[in-house]
Amino acid sequence: MINIDFDESREGTSVIHEADDPNSGSQASREVILSTTNVNFWYDQTKVLTDINLEIYKNEVTAIIGPSGCGKSTFLRLFNRMNDLVRKSQIEGQVWFRGLDVNQRSVDPVELRRRIGMVFQKPNPFPKSIYENVAYGPTVNGYRGNMNDLVENSLRRAAIWEEVKDDLGKSGLALSGGQQQRLCIARALAVSPDVLLMDEPCSALDPLATTRIEDLIHELSDEYTIVIVTHNMQQAARVSDRTAFFMVSDDGSGSLIECDETQKIFTNPTDDRTEAYITGRFG
Repeated sequence: MINIDFDESREGTSVIHEADDPNSGSQASREVILSTTNVNFWYDQTKVLTDINLEIYKNEVTAIIGPSGCGKSTFLRLFNRMNDLVRKSQIEGQVWFRGLDVNQRSVDPVELRRRIGMVFQKPNPFPKSIYENVAYGPTVNGYRGNMNDLVENSLRRAAIWEEVKDDLGKSGLALSGGQQQRLCIARALAVSPDVLLMDEPCSALDPLATTRIEDLIHELSDEYTIVIVTHNMQQAARVSDRTAFFMVSDDGSGSLIECDETQKIFTNPTDDRTEAYITGRFG
């Protein structure tokens, strides 16, 4: 394996201008940082995704919604090749990150996962101290800076520093569910990713903890690209800039129905199936 050489000028990435959108008053460009081209995916003989073409813009929050079994989490895991860990999985098509096809044999998946971090449905802190949880990734990656400053900065960005600063030696497993999830976010931020993938990050949390995570997503989107899978449509409406709707096709695989600005998806979707799902007529 070789280290990843990201060249934003390669095929698979593009820049569009918001000025081209009559509904946008911004002159800033929107860079496509992640995308898929004609992606089909199987677990053994079971087809999970069919012909997925989707672009995700830098420093925006993209929500993936749809009924259970439509391949949302599988799609999310394509970007950092977490599906490689499943035996007999197979992909056709391209998955792009900054112009690089991430499935090239030359790509080191460990480095890819450093650049594209992931937060899972259930908080999964290591059975180590709070400090060690955050320091683990940078240590493995050979970080040579001030580790104390890095740990503090990561915990601050994850909005948990004030709650744990006097007890960094405490086990991460002793924190509440919401605190554990923010610790996991801090752990992901400590290795300086470009993208955060979040797979149902609030499904195991109470309403107060959910609100804190949603507020954090808003804050982090200034610095990171975030893709969140959620069954909670109200959450998608609250936190995301764009929303992609997936549904199960007749053959049982997941298909992308449409992706657009979140406000449009929730108020004036293009496809009748999207409106039916959002209004609760199916799913």
